[in-house]
Amino acid sequence: SELIEFDIVHFYDLREIGIPLPVKLEYGGLSEEFTAKIDTGSTYCIFRRLHGEFLGVEIENGIPIEIGTATGSFKVFGHELTLSVLGITTLSTVYFAESDYFDRNVLGRIGWLDRVKLGLVEQEGKLFLSEYQK
Repeated sequence: SELIEFDIVHFYDLREIGIPLPVKLEYGGLSEEFTAKIDTGSTYCIFRRLHGEFLGVEIENGIPIEIGTATGSFKVFGHELTLSVLGITTLSTVYFAESDYFDRNVLGRIGWLDRVKLGLVEQEGKLFLSEYQK
């Protein structure tokens, strides 16, 4: 057996689809707060275009990537921003959707999950989180 310790305990609503977390993005002296869902199947953190525009990010000037899913593909652009989730803050490359019709925010593996320790007790709606330190 192995003992794992966490700094943060967060409760989420089991009636909601997915596991939503409060997110704060900072860029150019501005900040934007919204909710994103954990997506362990997503390689990247991908956010709605409107969040980047609110922060003054020139979306199409970022790193372009085509994201493929089981139902199709869409284009995103990567930018380096400050990302905070439940008080854990990191400098991350996050991606904003090209299309205004992309209507979700996801915390993926690169840029978020690779920087935290995460534990779940789904039956209780309990999430455990700590900053990952080697």
